[in-house]
Order: sequence, then C-alpha cells, then structure tokens
Amino acid sequence: MTEQPRRSGQKQAKPYRRPKKDPVRILAFEALRAVDERDAYANLVLPPLLRKARQNEDFQARDAALATELVYGTLRRQGTYDAIISACIDRPLREVDPPVLDVLSLGAHQLLGTRIPTHAAVSASVELARVVLGDGRAKFVNAVLRKIAARDLDAWVEQVAPPYEVDAEDHLAVVHSHPRWVVSALWDSLGGGRAGIEDLLEADNERPEVTLVARPGRATTAELFDAVGEESALPGRWSPYAVRLAEGGEPGALEAVRESRAGVQDEGSQLVAIALANAPLEGRDERWMDGCAGPGGKAALLAALAAERGAFLLASEKQPHRARLVERALAGNPGPYQVITADGTRPAWRQGSFDRILMDVPCSGLGALRRRPEARWRRRPEDLDGFAPLQRSLLREALAAVRVGGVVGYATCSPHLAETRVVVDDVLKGRGGAEPVEAELIDARPLMPGVPALGDGPDVQLWPHLHGTDAMYLALLRRVG
Repeated sequence: MTEQPRRSGQKQAKPYRRPKKDPVRILAFEALRAVDERDAYANLVLPPLLRKARQNEDFQARDAALATELVYGTLRRQGTYDAIISACIDRPLREVDPPVLDVLSLGAHQLLGTRIPTHAAVSASVELARVVLGDGRAKFVNAVLRKIAARDLDAWVEQVAPPYEVDAEDHLAVVHSHPRWVVSALWDSLGGGRAGIEDLLEADNERPEVTLVARPGRATTAELFDAVGEESALPGRWSPYAVRLAEGGEPGALEAVRESRAGVQDEGSQLVAIALANAPLEGRDERWMDGCAGPGGKAALLAALAAERGAFLLASEKQPHRARLVERALAGNPGPYQVITADGTRPAWRQGSFDRILMDVPCSGLGALRRRPEARWRRRPEDLDGFAPLQRSLLREALAAVRVGGVVGYATCSPHLAETRVVVDDVLKGRGGAEPVEAELIDARPLMPGVPALGDGPDVQLWPHLHGTDAMYLALLRRVG
C-alpha cells in the first residue's frame, strides 16, 4: 500500500513524548499532598521521603536541599502565592483541585522565591504536572505559570495586597503570608507599631537554625563542637548548653545524639527548662516533675539538671506514643527518674509532693511557625477555645501537686495572650467558677541572664525576631498556701 501524499498546509501531528520524571519535584509534590490530605507535618513527612530518595545513587545532597526548600518555601509563602494564583485564573481558588494547586504553588515558589531561571521553573513544573496530573491539566498549569512569570514578587504583592493605610492587617497577611487572624493575635501580643510586627512575621518565614543541647553531666558543648566541626558550629546565643549548626547538618549522625546524651532542642525551650531549674527555692529540692513531657526535649534537660543535684524527675505524658519518645530521650540518664503515661488533669500522684513542676501545656503552636509553617493554615481562632479549659486545668493541678514554697513553670509555645497571661490570671484569680489559687508570680527575667528585651515581667515572652528562638512563654509561680 503506497503512502498517501500529505496535503499542502496540513500540519504533521507531533509524536507523543513521555513526561520527564524529576525525582526532586515529585518528592516535593508528595510531601505537600501528605500535608494536605493527612494533616501531616512537613518535618515528619519529609525525612522518610528523603531517606527513600537517597537510596538512589543519583540523588545528591543538593537534590535533598532543593526538595526541602521547595516544600518549606511553598508552605511558608502559601498565602501570598494563593493571592497571586487567584489573580491569574478565571475561577475561585477553592474550585481548583488541591493537587493542581500544589503544582501551581510549587511553580510559583520556583518563579518568585528562588533563583531558578524562569524557563526552567515553568518547564519543570509543567513536566511535573504531566507526570502527576496528566497532559490536560498540565496545559492549565503552563498557562497560569506563564502569567505569574510576567512579574516579580514585589510587583505581584503590590497588585494583590491592599494598601497598608486601607487595611493594615490584610496587607500584612498577604505580604508576609499569615492568616489575618494570626497577624491580629501576634500584633496584640507583641504590641508596638508596624516595624515590630513586620520583623516578627518575616522571621516566621525564615528557615530556623538547627540547635543542639548538650545535656549536662552527659555531654559537653566542646564535644559537640568537635563532632560537628568548628567551621560548621556556632555557640548558643543564650543557653550555656546550646550549639547551633551553621550549615544545617544531620544531627542524627552525631554519636552524642544517638546515645541521647545530646538532642535537638530550640534554645527557647532550653531557657524555659533552665529557668525552672534555677528558680529560687527554700528547703527541700528533691522531687521534680514534667507534667506534659512529650516528646521529651525539656524532660531530658530537666532530668540531667536534676541528676546533678541528686533530685528525682517524674516525666508524665498522656499519649502513649509520646511517652515512648520521652523514654528514649531519657534513656541512660544517670539520676533517678520515671516515665509514666498519665493525664495531668487527673493526677496519678499525691498533692503537694513535688518541689518543682514544669507544665508545658498543649497549645496552638503559633510560636513555632518557623518550624511548622503549615500550622498557620491549619489552625483556626476557635481552636483556642478548645485548648483553654485544658490549659487552666493543667495549671491548677500543677499548683496543687507542688508543695507550699515550691515552684511551677507554666509554659506554652504560643505568644497568643489567650494562651499565656490570660490563663495565668484566670487561675490565680479563680475566674470561670474555679477557686482562686494561693500562689504568687516570680520574676522569671533574672533567670535568663544576658537575654535582652524580656519586657516588664514578671513573666517572659521570647520572640523569633528578637531572640532567634521559638516564641516560648514562661510564667513562674510559687505556691504560698
């Protein structure tokens, strides 16, 4: 059979080309889908995906670094990218299928938040769309990303964010990629004018340092410096037990970390435990408790500090899987300790039996948005109503469990006033139908020597932009009756 001649002007169909599979971008897409579909946290999802990818010899350290940047950068700037994508499509954003939106957000971050060349960012994103979404949706992705590529980030923000003078909170929400209610809550807690809140919101969008703690009596900062290498390590800003990793690094590869003699712990978290341990106390100092001990960072530091004084630590955690993490963190501690699974609102211990108690209560986590950027999109204002009764109950039970003259540290990884000062005031004054508690506040500021900008006291609020830590809150209370 002879081949029929092609008519003049007839276009020859292009042969089908299989999409190129880019392991870095596929990994980043899978991580974002897990965060969205399973309410997972990126810091828990990403490490196993990276470990699996490293089984392929072609997957290099720079690939892992790019995948990490794509995931965290996209999550941190999600609010800004959503506003930009909305301006480039002809339908409400909620009508875009979530997997398509994830590919668009990854593409937007490559175009607007990295140094990846425009043509490479668009091409790689379209290829990803072909692999995970199909050719039809890839055309939509291509069209939207070409519109986004027409401007840089500053030009887009100027278009999609309302002027600060018209709506300050909405302007900051779009520019700095935080929900409006979070902007409002942080601003109330921080106080002050525009500069401070902008510094705080921008600090939330920066990659946090990895900070190690050398648990006293078990490891030293000198040992960690030697293990990491002095060119890759920096001393802690405030904690005498802290070592900061300048290059990120793999903490799990360090012998001291594997043996639980050291651990990964934000410096703010270290300061809270140290302040409780050093709070002035008269008389007996033999029994300590961490009443919400999971996953074990503060408990391990407290156990090491208690061991140096011959004191016993009880680490209590309600969730069994988190109690197992506490056991691992405390393994090998030289002093006496016990880990139990118990509910701090239904005490498994006698009242008045402890000298020092740390109660780091469950909270919204708004103080750790650098580390868990997805939490800002997952939390809702009404979530605080759910935490409130638990936080008050845990603080009341802690004050009942400590002896007269003993000290309770109430801590949260949130600067929201409804989770910090309001809780402490309500418990002390017996608001909400409960009996007032006979306790007094201790000035916590002298217990964080050298740390600046701690406010008027007696409680302490740490800030990412001022202290380089998570936004930890600490109130120290002494039982007086």
